[in-house]
Amino acid sequence: MSDTTSPVAKKARKSIDVCAPNDERVGRAARMMLSNPTYSVPQAMLAQDFTEGESKDRALQQRVRRLHSKLEKSATGVVADVKDVKPAAAVVPAKDFAAHIPLGLKACDFLTKSTDPFLAVKTCTDALDAAGFVKLSKRDPFAGVLKPGGSYYYTTNHSTLVAFNVGHKFKGGNGFKIIGGHTDSPHLKVKPISKRSGSGCVQLGVECYGGGLWHTWFDRDLGISGRVLVRNTDPETGKEKIDQRMVRIAKPIARVSTLCIHLQTAEERGSFKINKEEHLSPILGTQSLLESGAKAQLNQFDDDDWRKAQEPALLKLIASELGIETKQIANFELGLFDIQPASLGGIQSEFLNSARLDNLATCFVALESIVDYSKSEDLADDDMISLIALFDHEEIGSQSTHGAGSPVMAEAVKRITSAFCDVVNVEAHSSAVRRSFVMSVDQAHAVHPNYASKHEKSHGPKMNAGVVLKTNQNQRYATNGVTGFIAREIGRKANTPMQEFVVRSDCPCGTTIGPIISSNTGIRTVDLGMPQLSMHSCREVMGIADLSHGLSIFGSFFKNFNEIDESLEG
Repeated sequence: MSDTTSPVAKKARKSIDVCAPNDERVGRAARMMLSNPTYSVPQAMLAQDFTEGESKDRALQQRVRRLHSKLEKSATGVVADVKDVKPAAAVVPAKDFAAHIPLGLKACDFLTKSTDPFLAVKTCTDALDAAGFVKLSKRDPFAGVLKPGGSYYYTTNHSTLVAFNVGHKFKGGNGFKIIGGHTDSPHLKVKPISKRSGSGCVQLGVECYGGGLWHTWFDRDLGISGRVLVRNTDPETGKEKIDQRMVRIAKPIARVSTLCIHLQTAEERGSFKINKEEHLSPILGTQSLLESGAKAQLNQFDDDDWRKAQEPALLKLIASELGIETKQIANFELGLFDIQPASLGGIQSEFLNSARLDNLATCFVALESIVDYSKSEDLADDDMISLIALFDHEEIGSQSTHGAGSPVMAEAVKRITSAFCDVVNVEAHSSAVRRSFVMSVDQAHAVHPNYASKHEKSHGPKMNAGVVLKTNQNQRYATNGVTGFIAREIGRKANTPMQEFVVRSDCPCGTTIGPIISSNTGIRTVDLGMPQLSMHSCREVMGIADLSHGLSIFGSFFKNFNEIDESLEG
């Protein structure tokens, strides 16, 4: 171990203080290195040369590299050569967390940007555009557009995404390899009449979306994001048109404050019961007679009843963010989010701390896998469709025009199949369904060390130990003997660890999109998930190695499913 009080270490601390304000990630890496000289993650991070866009300051990178070398020399007498660090393999032992850091950092960026279903889909489509995927219009026929070897995507409601690769040998009637997830998470959504005030404070009317652990939303710095409908004029026709714009204001503009301990009874302190209507309205600012008069005067000149029902300061902020006038805002769908960025945590940075891991962690890995497969040589010999479907509204039952209970999944199979048939062929669609397979992937419950008794003794998944296969004999999960076998074979071929989860017999079991899709489409389905803690909290945690495990499983699914399926009798 190096002496952290040595002249080199003291100089390093001074250098870190200079680095951190310019690039917090570089500063954090250096601090980690200084506090634990045997820790290999910073070296691996430097070896990546920050190509993920984590730093654009080359001089700063070189400065930290020199710092790294000095610390290594102080510790061991040997100067490390970062050029000798080899890229991480697809799958490495979970204890070697340095190999998983690059993917973990990329996930942090994805999660921080994806503050609601609209922004999650936008983040995905930006990546798909960059990877060369072709955007489809659902209103136009797919026939004549889809080609063998092509990569495509389309969205529904801007909050549900379907993206797919066409195998070079695909024909109408062949099967689909599908990864399903969801883009929504429990959060506070702004009500249609958002204006609210009380006790000298300007507040915001909100509604609870999904089954959140709402006590975790107290005393957090909250931003606002979502979809805004904007009135514009078509320059060619002169007619009014309505644009759909996405907005993300990552500033601490709102806060739900707890009641101080001195004003609570002993019973209230012990239970911390929340009235979701009365106690969760966030505070936006302070109210004064002058402000009230000015706002009332401004509202007199606005003939839009909907806008009159909104907090003027909020409308002004949104308009400023979008570069439009307040009167152009026709409607919005907004939600609150914790502005704290996603980050790596734990003593070896082995954890990913973030909001919305359930289920944006799946969305991230699914996106990575479909992009990776679009560039794979395996696509040349593939005679199937490899597809990801990321649905909205899972947290509230999936019953909507764009949830997993909608026609979206069945329609995708039917339309893509039909596009490769010369004539309408009902048999081709039926054949495709029988040859297809869905991985329904939703985050899984890792064993909590403080509440280990909540898990069934033999089915307790651990973080950083592999993807979880979920089974429930009452069909809360879609896994059965055959689909479970296929999933395990996919993991075996990828040399990737898998774990098993069954809920205790004396506990209720949650459910997923798996049973919904399998019953609606007739496609065989298995339920999987990456293990995490604090599910439905404002901030959750999972293991970074499981991102790599998930990516490996998904890649093996796209590559090996057909071979495994053909080996099955019947």
